[in-house]
Amino acid sequence: MTLPHIGFIGIGLMGEAMTLRLRAQGYGVTVWNREPRRLDAVIAAGATRAATPVEVAQHSDIVLLCVLDDAAVEHCTRGPEGLATRPACRARLVIDFSTISPETTRTLAEFVSAQAGMQWLDAPVSGGPEAARSGQLTIMVGGRAQDFAQARTVLDALGSQVTHMGPSGAGQTAKIINQAIVGAGFVLMSEAALLAEAAGMDAAQLPACLQGGFADSTLLQKVYPRIHARAFEPPIGYARQLSKDMQAVAAFAQALQCELPLVNAAARRFAQYVDAGAAMADSASLIRLYESEAAARQAAGEGAAP
Repeated sequence: MTLPHIGFIGIGLMGEAMTLRLRAQGYGVTVWNREPRRLDAVIAAGATRAATPVEVAQHSDIVLLCVLDDAAVEHCTRGPEGLATRPACRARLVIDFSTISPETTRTLAEFVSAQAGMQWLDAPVSGGPEAARSGQLTIMVGGRAQDFAQARTVLDALGSQVTHMGPSGAGQTAKIINQAIVGAGFVLMSEAALLAEAAGMDAAQLPACLQGGFADSTLLQKVYPRIHARAFEPPIGYARQLSKDMQAVAAFAQALQCELPLVNAAARRFAQYVDAGAAMADSASLIRLYESEAAARQAAGEGAAP
């Protein structure tokens, strides 16, 4: 079987891992990133550098995106050198792995279809760079069924759990719910670590102790140990990204008139952490916000005996 040539726009933590996975699976890949220095690892693995997003589309059968936010996807799609700005491009399908709003997704899907005859799948992912490198991502997909069928081989190369959730925007809606669980879970894992450590128990044993019970989860088994060990380097996900996602969850819920006090509280914690200068810190390092607040209270003499 002849593999389609892939274009990849957005070589950050996830984009790099996914590109390396595709190269290992035998795919030819043409890449572009706003910061060219991030391309070194994928170029060394055999990817080809493009000068603009539209050049990626001109040399690829399928274009994949994995960029920061709605504005970045908009820029890469219909900016001055966006992938859909020239109707004669070779690519006929765009798969967006970014986490953006369902509304933006539907708008861009309509744009690329009308402007360049391309189809669009929203396919946000969960699992982090390690899962991307091993092809174990969870991928939630929105778009036409026939386009999902066309993309399935590429999606299966990257993910072990790939689900078509419905029409355009359905994948992003599923990711909003995913991020609500993840964001609140990161806050909870920080608080669980603080509580276990303050109680003087062997906090490192908590995941093994609770394994198989109702409290068990991937967060407990994979994120909690990193929090307890304060093992945050190198980052596997940036606090600014999860904070952005949590703000999007809160806005989405508000538009649907859903009151989500737990999600809103978690969103505020991440916003506070980012505002304190931790935008590029690992999301799991949120516990440092609690520690800095505790240190400030101690310095101010709060809780001291009269």
